[in-house]
Amino acid sequence: MTVKKKSVTAQNTRAPRLAAAPASKKVPANEPQSSVSQSSGARWTFLTNHSHVLILLSQNSAMVLREVALRVGITERAVQRIIAELEEAGILERERIGRQNTYRINAKQHLRHPIESHRTIADLLSLGQQD
Repeated sequence: MTVKKKSVTAQNTRAPRLAAAPASKKVPANEPQSSVSQSSGARWTFLTNHSHVLILLSQNSAMVLREVALRVGITERAVQRIIAELEEAGILERERIGRQNTYRINAKQHLRHPIESHRTIADLLSLGQQD
């Protein structure tokens, strides 16, 4: 029995397989929608998950992380990591009251990137305020 070997060039010229797009989740009417628009197919936003978490905590400083995760559209573990990073940067302080955490935001701190470093956390949080 003779086995034909594929040439090296034939193997390398194949187009790479693309991963299948994830199926969209159906969100019950009583659950909040994530910040990413599902109907338009948008996969990016102008603000980061860090800013989304900060905006939500500024609106409700005692919001549980599970609710933050649902509203932002990320995992609860990702929210925990973001909270830890914001605490390490001095932007967020956690206070434990009984079994619940409350968060205090250092709104006077300047944003980190050189392009927006002339702005403060308070400026960022004003984006989440409803008129």
